[in-house]
Amino acid sequence: MTQTAQRPDTEQTTPTRSRLVVVGNGMSGARALEEILARGGGEQFAITVFGDEPYGNYNRILLSEVLANAAGAVVDNEDADDEIYLNPLDWYADNGITLHAGVRIVRIDRHAKVVLGDDGSVTPYDTLVLATGSRSFFPPMEGMWASRTALTRGVFGFRSLDDATAMLEHVKDHRTAVVIGGGLLGLEAAAGLQAHGVAVHVVHPTEVLMNQQLEAEASKVLRSKLQDMGMHMHLGVKTSEILVTDGAVSGVRFTDDSTLDCDMVVVTAGIRPNIGLAMVSGLETQRAIVVDDKMRSVDDDDIYVVGECAQHRGEVYGVVGPLWEQAAVLADVVTGADPDAEYHGSRLATKLKVAGVDVAQMGVKTPERSSDEFVQFSETGRGVYQTVVIRDGTLIGATLVGDVSKVAALTQAFDSRSALPEERVKLLFDLGSADDAAAAADLPDDTQICNCNGVSKGDLVACVEHGAESVSACMAQTRAGKGCGSCKGLVKDVVEAALGGAGAEDPAEAYYVPGIPMDKPSLMAAIREQELKSVSAVFAALAPEGREHVGSKMGLTALLRMMWPDEFVDERDGRFINDRVHANIQRDGTFSVVPRMSGGVTSPEQLRRIADVAEKHEIPMVKLTGGQRIDLLGVPKEKLQEVWADLDMPSGWAYGKSFRTVKTCVGTDFCRFGLGDSTQLGIDLEERYKGIEGPAKMKLAVSGCPRNCAESMVKDVGLVAVGGQEGDQHCRWQIYVGGAAGATIRKGDILATVDSHEEAMRITGRFLQYYRENANWLERTYDFVPRMGLDHLVAVVVDDVEGIAAGLDARMQESVDRYADPWATDQQDRTPGQFHDALPLVPLPQVPVREDSSR
Repeated sequence: MTQTAQRPDTEQTTPTRSRLVVVGNGMSGARALEEILARGGGEQFAITVFGDEPYGNYNRILLSEVLANAAGAVVDNEDADDEIYLNPLDWYADNGITLHAGVRIVRIDRHAKVVLGDDGSVTPYDTLVLATGSRSFFPPMEGMWASRTALTRGVFGFRSLDDATAMLEHVKDHRTAVVIGGGLLGLEAAAGLQAHGVAVHVVHPTEVLMNQQLEAEASKVLRSKLQDMGMHMHLGVKTSEILVTDGAVSGVRFTDDSTLDCDMVVVTAGIRPNIGLAMVSGLETQRAIVVDDKMRSVDDDDIYVVGECAQHRGEVYGVVGPLWEQAAVLADVVTGADPDAEYHGSRLATKLKVAGVDVAQMGVKTPERSSDEFVQFSETGRGVYQTVVIRDGTLIGATLVGDVSKVAALTQAFDSRSALPEERVKLLFDLGSADDAAAAADLPDDTQICNCNGVSKGDLVACVEHGAESVSACMAQTRAGKGCGSCKGLVKDVVEAALGGAGAEDPAEAYYVPGIPMDKPSLMAAIREQELKSVSAVFAALAPEGREHVGSKMGLTALLRMMWPDEFVDERDGRFINDRVHANIQRDGTFSVVPRMSGGVTSPEQLRRIADVAEKHEIPMVKLTGGQRIDLLGVPKEKLQEVWADLDMPSGWAYGKSFRTVKTCVGTDFCRFGLGDSTQLGIDLEERYKGIEGPAKMKLAVSGCPRNCAESMVKDVGLVAVGGQEGDQHCRWQIYVGGAAGATIRKGDILATVDSHEEAMRITGRFLQYYRENANWLERTYDFVPRMGLDHLVAVVVDDVEGIAAGLDARMQESVDRYADPWATDQQDRTPGQFHDALPLVPLPQVPVREDSSR
């Protein structure tokens, strides 16, 4: 595809404009173009760009989000606002650039000064920029290739948008993937695949994950975090063969002759610079195209090189920071803005989010001399590892995993070689003792804030000075925070400091879901007014240009089910895998089945049935849950319906953003301390509110006395019997809200003390409905209660000062009345293939792992 755009007042053939041709439309080539345009290059040059891919320029860092189906990107690039696209097609037209998308340059005639395309085109140049980037490396391996140019079905690289979209299509019908290579790309691919419920095995030839960036101890912490997320690690293992059955991947073989069954292989064994064009055109190449300090080819003063295909002073850089620096020098020289500009290499400081884990690394990884100082902190329980290396009073290296809150200050010290505190530990713990905004205000303007998109503090400050009034506005204009996302907190601090304090309220922070630019009350009002009863209808009516956003679908589904309990139009793609199959996916791709046991009470008949089902279906684990139920773990997806049918018990809703369970103690029936019948109240609460959906999961408990054996004070809603000596008849109930005992620990606040079982039921339901209608998506009650304020909640829910209590009760009753057990209804209206996979479940690791490699 070719898009030709000309300025209305200047023809491209105007002889006063020199001809600039850029070969390569990736991140480096486009960045060089941006830098050239920023220096007036649009008036100086008639610009032509060639790119192998049929799109505008996009952000490869976001490919893992595309793979996780979270970026909402489409491959036709008609939607200029998709976050993955840095420069959509319109950008080229707006800047008078002729773009040949999908055209490969196959040769440069340096004497005639023309480039020859694979479409037969011949394009003259005065100045040529090569930004050909790099490609995936596929190590020689039997079974890799179906033909000389085509990979075996089920084998993928992970380098382009086409790679990601092909993998997305493949994972619809496949369930076990092997990722060869445990570097950054491999771990990102693994995280993206895991989001689809695929069991992922990462195979890496050394014991150190991300060995280009991390040393052994940092890698162990990262590995532990990733294993906790369900990834299977095979370290110190090499793949020798891809096993093929009927033309498709069926497994891999390792050098010790052991095998692992799989139906998908992703090869992320490294990258290689694309230097074929330079080689056939007579330019000097070694590992990449050799350049001087002005980013010129050492063979031709009219040819410049930028990015991963450039070799400067023996170094080839594969991270974005140096590439941005190269692009700036190239633009200075090419445009004449600073003809003496030179690139002298980069001191590497990278900040990444690897499969959701924050990682930062700069300089050396470990001490190299006996005199080097080394400060190390490790907190493996939290997945945190931090080190700094100091030489002659100067910071020469730092590694941060899990907690990168000090990365800005460390980067400043690393770049400026500034004086360090005498107590070196302050580099990790006390350097930012002032508030974050103040620390951000003290950073030099040239401090790199966003490594992914090369945005400095000065860029963000300039954005504010030119009228931006919010963090999201600065992010949109500069692209800061639009890559891996690890810098968003620092971006916020810098912008707010530039705004003179807390800054203007950022409208995007109030959006209920990111795909609809409305807060929750406005969104609900629009939905009611327009009677929008499906997720697709909401997008069509309220999203910018009617565009759907994958990451918003589940939140909208929950909201619509709450608003239209009888009329909601269910769309399967509006739910995540757990909600589609009504079971909780596990790390190996199997599922957990939890039948309901209201109040934790069961019977011999139920226990017998559960035991029979576990034996019949060879369920590998039967476990008591923290919510006083029995969990059947390891059920393959294709067996879920059989298991449900044989159990003949209702769903325990252990998987959804919904009312889950009510934990109880034995109360007055058996306990000598019991003041209230907690068991019956717990059963009644669970039977009434079972399965109602909400912004997040809701866990409840009822304790029969203040000894709190059911841990009621640390639940979303907890009830505790107080007062009285004669059982339930004279018992009062304290109702606690906003408690938590997981990753967040918070004692709940007392919402009310009521005199009866019935009043406890009513106030609990009213609070839950108010929470459902007013909480943000994924906001648990432990955040919702402090945000709303206890006094406000008491006034609205208990005292009814706003006169809405009757409406809350009625709308909760509507949801209660329309309840249907999903395990029963889905037998009737399930979609084809919903509970089936193309291949049977692959057993878990069969590959020996070294003793010091945890699994």
